[in-house]
Amino acid sequence: MSTAKRQRVEEDSDVKKVVLAYSGGLDTTVILKWLSEKGFEVICFCASVGQDKEDFDAVKQKALSTGASKVYIEDLREEFVKEFIFELVKANGLYESKYLLGTSVARPCIARKMIEIANKEGAKYVAHGATGKGNDQVRFEMSAQALDASISTIAPWRDPEFLEKFKGRSDLIKYSQEHGIPVSHKHTEGSAPYSMDDNLFHVSYESGMLEDPMTAPMKSMWRMTVDPKDAPEESVQLRIEFKRGVPVKVINKKDGTEKTEPLELFTYLNEIAGAHGVGRIDIVENRFVGIKSRGCYETPAGTVLRRAHLDLEGITLDREVMRIKQNMELEFSRLCYNGFWFAPEMEMVKHSINYTQQHVEGAVEVELYKGNVDVIGRESPKSLYSADLASMDIENGGAAFDYNPLDSQGFIKINAVRLKMYSHLRNKFADEEVKEEDK
Repeated sequence: MSTAKRQRVEEDSDVKKVVLAYSGGLDTTVILKWLSEKGFEVICFCASVGQDKEDFDAVKQKALSTGASKVYIEDLREEFVKEFIFELVKANGLYESKYLLGTSVARPCIARKMIEIANKEGAKYVAHGATGKGNDQVRFEMSAQALDASISTIAPWRDPEFLEKFKGRSDLIKYSQEHGIPVSHKHTEGSAPYSMDDNLFHVSYESGMLEDPMTAPMKSMWRMTVDPKDAPEESVQLRIEFKRGVPVKVINKKDGTEKTEPLELFTYLNEIAGAHGVGRIDIVENRFVGIKSRGCYETPAGTVLRRAHLDLEGITLDREVMRIKQNMELEFSRLCYNGFWFAPEMEMVKHSINYTQQHVEGAVEVELYKGNVDVIGRESPKSLYSADLASMDIENGGAAFDYNPLDSQGFIKINAVRLKMYSHLRNKFADEEVKEEDK
């Protein structure tokens, strides 16, 4: 089926099933009703990936009263942490040197379950409420196509008929009122001057007032982290233990709290790091579709884990392995951000990164204080670090290493050969240019 045909919802007498990624918000509720009017049997799918204070019972009732034939509420938090967030931790995922990929890494987790439900229900369509200017439309649809190419995607915010009918939020509200759909007061008055999306990895803020890159975010906007200026005057020290690059235990050295279960561990890190103001960024990033976008993000646990994991790799990874892995980290981050989580190249990158994590085992101790994360110690049973070899006080680093400082003279001489050649030729060419100019 062509893209144009997938985008147009065909009206016929046959009942077609569609699985809609449903949030309970204004946009997806209007989409639910619109699809029903087009003759679709709409099955709503709500993914719990750690949204703050989401009332899923209310969301389910709203979907059913609006016309959904069935509603799936799926708790994906455990698999989100173990199969997606921890993969990101191993890869030190970071887009454009700043963004910890909180939204990007959640979308393939949600899309995978959506396709599972579509297959279970015999649905040949899935639908989402992502806009035509953002990254999420790409992430959802690329994941869906990779997982089941026989399923078509309906994207109302790219459908000409839908766009003609709904030119803005006021049209959505009017349509809702005409069809007896409850509209939250936040959509009609006193709404926040920005949009927000959250999961247990992060909260993202964009649009509205934030579209002006010179406008600072309001202090009241942040939800996961306290203002670093208001954070406790006393720091907290944590011990984070890793096995094969994955965090397996967190110990609060102040009060003795221990967490070992993945979801509990991650949630606790969010709580303690957020309380100390860790994890805020305010950036302008490059969307995959070619548009620059200003966004504010808070990722407390992710910030702490990335800092600790990097430090542990520092003593457990060979220098050249680390150099090659850094290139793979860039590729991992780019693929994750652009929506290629289930692509073959991502499989290759993840397999390679997993190989590097075989000996990333040990513990890192960090101190959290007013928005900062400082590593204060690290140890590993598989450490490549040798105090004897590194010491300035031991002549040859021990017989086992047979390191003689006098060998450095030849090492430097060989490495300087190309530098001397370059300098020689550069000076020679410069002299020739001067002679040409004098003529």
